[in-house]
Amino acid sequence: MRTAITLCQVPEAAAGPFVFHQPLTESFPLAKEIGFDDVELFLPGPNHVSVSEIKSLADKHGLGIAAVGTGAGMVKHGLSLTDPSLEKRIAALDFIEQMIAFGGQLGAPAILGSMQGKWGGEVSKDQALEWLADALRIAGKTAAKFNVPFIYEPLNRYETNHINRLTDGADFIEANSLDNIVLLADLFHMNIEETDLAASLRAAGKHVGHVHYADSNRRAMGLGHTNPAPIVDALKEIGYQGHLSAEILPLPDPITAAKETIKSIRSVW
Repeated sequence: MRTAITLCQVPEAAAGPFVFHQPLTESFPLAKEIGFDDVELFLPGPNHVSVSEIKSLADKHGLGIAAVGTGAGMVKHGLSLTDPSLEKRIAALDFIEQMIAFGGQLGAPAILGSMQGKWGGEVSKDQALEWLADALRIAGKTAAKFNVPFIYEPLNRYETNHINRLTDGADFIEANSLDNIVLLADLFHMNIEETDLAASLRAAGKHVGHVHYADSNRRAMGLGHTNPAPIVDALKEIGYQGHLSAEILPLPDPITAAKETIKSIRSVW
């Protein structure tokens, strides 16, 4: 298991659950100083910074790249994989494939969260899920070219009406025979949707490929109501070897949030 913390460079996500928003030349050394193994990048797009610049920063500070987010495609460009517009769906998939390639060159998988969109209006649930499955099939194949998986994140009901629970995500992968797709278990979303977080992790088992380590209020673990011990026990039982990544609100301030995350992980793992 490795630890990671989110570094955001998207102005439109300034109020989002990302810890460090300063220039990468400042946030990389901060992440290292506080004790994280790796960083998770949330960038405006694949051309915001070069792969070589990220490699240089990672090497300089002894950090790996845990994953790259694709959410800027939604928050910055208004794109989703289930938009009624064919043109926008094509643009959304193209954006995601570019982010897969960017992350792949760093040995990091890309994450699909908000860009999955929602169904409703002229788009039925069945149609939206068919589009989603088709896009995930393509994304999985693209990611495989870089020897990384593609990460799909079930979100809570307020952010999507596609798939909200981890076990439903696992069923969706299996029902559609989706290769090279793993699930992101975001503990904040799970606190809203799951009856028992540990039981859901055990049930999803082999499909769990990434974890966002957040408390019930989306603050650092230890600043809300979640008991991380049974969650970590479940992760150990399923043989989880991925990241515990802090995609959390930078409260009460970024440094405290980061330090509380490391403190919590060290206390239970």
